[in-house]
This record gives sequence, structure tokens and C-alpha cells, in this order.
Amino acid sequence: MTDPIPTSREADTVTSEEFRRVLGRFATGIVAVAALDAVGRFAALAVNSFASVSLRPPLVSFCVAETSSSWPRIRPAERIGVSILADRQLPVCDRLATSGPDKLHGTEWHLSPGGAPLVAGASGWLECSLRDEYWAGDHVIALCHVHYLAVGESDAPLLFHRGRYGTFQPGPFPVHR
Repeated sequence: MTDPIPTSREADTVTSEEFRRVLGRFATGIVAVAALDAVGRFAALAVNSFASVSLRPPLVSFCVAETSSSWPRIRPAERIGVSILADRQLPVCDRLATSGPDKLHGTEWHLSPGGAPLVAGASGWLECSLRDEYWAGDHVIALCHVHYLAVGESDAPLLFHRGRYGTFQPGPFPVHR
């Protein structure tokens, strides 16, 4: 016999704290989303709600809080850079997670083929264009078409789990296909 299912809560009575505690059990990677704004300045933010959506056409999505001051500057850009942050890039993540106009200051970066800012040394990168936005509660879901992409220098990702940062170390588990 298995252990009984712990007491659960109905969705309409779930508190923000409970929601964070349960969803915090799901490890996520972190990406830097960046673009040149209308006056040619960098606009950037850190995102841990990033996902692949479709292979054909190549689509990705990420979620941004409605309170973000960076997203309104990134949204109109023709090209958006998405850098998959490596484990050693926690300082970059910390800078991007704060408020302020020049979040990429002090960060090594380069431009994608279409001119989107990318964090140097990332595990991988994508150059995208915004295809659509969907409002969902207190966030907006950005759906983006991928134009260019490449594997980066590092295999070790920066992960977020239970309110802390870490990385992935392959275990002794057999690979199942």
C-alpha cells in the first residue's frame, strides 16, 4: 500500500506562498532576454519560465511579470536575444533580476546575426522575433519565432530550485530511450 496523498487545497484557496512552495520543486533553467530598445540602449531581464513550444516552425515561449519595466522596452524590438545562462553566470542573473536601465553593464556580450544582444559564454543562444503575446493572470506569455541559434561554450546550466541557484551534475542513472 502506498502512502496516502497529502492534504491538498482547491485552486481558488491557494495562497501565493503555497503556490511558490509547490512549484519551487520544479527545477528550471534561467535565460537572459535582451534587445536594443527604440533609442539603441540595452534592455534585458532574467526569466526562469522559458520553454520550447514547436519544432516546425521553431517557437519558444517565456513569461514576464506584468510589472516588468524591461519588457515594454524589449517588446517592440525586431530581434530579441535569448541567452541560456551557464552555471558560472549567476552574477549576470542577479543583475538582470534587478530594476534599472543598464542591466548588461559590466557583462560581456555580443550581437546575434540580426543584432540582438547575447550574453557571452552562455550555454546556448537564440535570436527570436515576437510572434504573439497572451495575458495570463499577472504575467504575459511571449511566443517567439526562432531565426538563429547556436550551442554555447558551457554545458553546465544555471538552475533555480526551491528558491536557490545550482547546476546539474549527471548522475549514475542509466539512460532510457
